[in-house]
Amino acid sequence: MRALPLLLCLIASGLGFVAPAALASEESQLIEAINSYRSQVQRCEGQASAELPPLASDPRLILPASGKTDLRQALAQARYPMVNVRAISLAGPRDAGAAMATIKESFCQVALDPQFVDIGVSREGRDWRVVLARPLLSARLGTSQSEGQQLLGLLNTARQQARQCGAQAFAAAPALAWNDNLAKAAEGHSRAMANQNFFDHKGRDGSTPGDRAELAGYLGGAIGENIAAGQDTPAKVVDGWLASPGHCANLMNPQFSELGAGYAADPRSEGGIYWTALFGAP
Repeated sequence: MRALPLLLCLIASGLGFVAPAALASEESQLIEAINSYRSQVQRCEGQASAELPPLASDPRLILPASGKTDLRQALAQARYPMVNVRAISLAGPRDAGAAMATIKESFCQVALDPQFVDIGVSREGRDWRVVLARPLLSARLGTSQSEGQQLLGLLNTARQQARQCGAQAFAAAPALAWNDNLAKAAEGHSRAMANQNFFDHKGRDGSTPGDRAELAGYLGGAIGENIAAGQDTPAKVVDGWLASPGHCANLMNPQFSELGAGYAADPRSEGGIYWTALFGAP
């Protein structure tokens, strides 16, 4: 009988660790594979995931690949101000491809959890540890509308230059104009996600982005929506969307000419803070 790799998923359980200066090739490849996996809709535990922005590599999350580790104590010693952390420990995969296959098979819910924004990967032989974490919100934000309009400015800056979004090439696109009705619908969806603790384009009431825009009084034709969780500034949100092919394609789409955006925060929710940008074409 073929021996199966030993798998262990940790929530919190001893040691500080000094991270190496740079990730080795296999560790970097695993991070790229996880981010590629998150960037597309996946089936996990019978449900479809949302497209997610990439996780940022953080050396403070590189912990020993083997042995017991108290995650909370280790991250406190590394001065990572975490709210939540999960670790996947694997014994057996010989390379990043094999480790990714095991993560897809046994830990898809952890890898596809939208609340996490940072990642660290370590490897010792055939032992691996993947740490995903969400930090404390550190930014002092203004109102939903003021931050939404900052988001608009950053999106318009991004649209000024041609870029590649995954396999799609986009020319520079005209600037988006602010629309109050789209902003109302966007803030409402962000509030619903924060208060009801979910992350999806489909509302708990079954509403779609188009439904919400119409209910808010928007009479345009085409509607697109980008959402984000866990990022505490508009700049981080836009950087994440630009690095995600589906989100990037939405925000570069020349068909859209109007935008409304907003955020909502709820400390009881898993993501902490949620953002919605609604793109429209009148």
